[in-house]
Amino acid sequence: MIALTGASGLVGRFLLRGLPGPITVLGRHALPGHDFRPWDLCGPAPDLSGIDTLIHAAFSHVPGRYRGGEGDDPRGFLQSNLDGTRRLFDAAAEAGVTRIQFLSSRAVFDGAPEGTPLTEDIPPDPASLYGQVKAAAEGHLSALPLIGQNLRATGVYGPGPDHKWQDLFADYLAGRTITPRRGTEVHGADLADAARLLLDRSEAGAFHLSDLLLDRHDLLTEVQRLTTCPHPPPDPSTGPVNPLICARLPALGWRPGGLARLRADLPAMLPPR
Repeated sequence: MIALTGASGLVGRFLLRGLPGPITVLGRHALPGHDFRPWDLCGPAPDLSGIDTLIHAAFSHVPGRYRGGEGDDPRGFLQSNLDGTRRLFDAAAEAGVTRIQFLSSRAVFDGAPEGTPLTEDIPPDPASLYGQVKAAAEGHLSALPLIGQNLRATGVYGPGPDHKWQDLFADYLAGRTITPRRGTEVHGADLADAARLLLDRSEAGAFHLSDLLLDRHDLLTEVQRLTTCPHPPPDPSTGPVNPLICARLPALGWRPGGLARLRADLPAMLPPR
């Protein structure tokens, strides 16, 4: 049986749809059609009896921010996200859980110099508190006597309420100034595919998940095409990006959807007009 934290969040909702059932939801609120066990990052560990696989996607942060998600409360951020995750992982090991999948982040490398190849075999180099928390949780997981799989995801996009580009699209369509930027992205459904693939694998350690190197100029050009918006997209970005190099998952057969998946789901991500 699978237990999932963060099931109602940006990534969790894709995992909830994409993983085989039954799934037990661990959180503050029940979700229709799923077994529910109450739990909060700030509280004691949940009941994990009968659970074979724990997937930990919950994270407490300032709305809309991961780096800088501590806001003006770094101590509370650490207590919730690092101490709470350690309690959860320790309880899972004690309860006989055989596998933990942890939603980590490319932010474990956000202190790496420009031009660093971000491969799965180099040690983390976090600069932000967010990246430091993710790296420390990875280290804690690796010391436990079970299969620990750290899913180091890049920016996760996909349709749904409060998706990551909601404000960006609204600003563009309203004619507000857009700062040029580019970054790496992966669809939430592709992340769920990777998690499902790893359920049957004994391999442990870090797995990188990235698909597109996407410029806001190109993304908003697609939005302009779909909406006939008269405002020009921002100029292409000239900022450096260290791509997240994915080797282990493609070797196991993982194939993300690329630009075709982005174009297929983009209409559902646009605000009503």
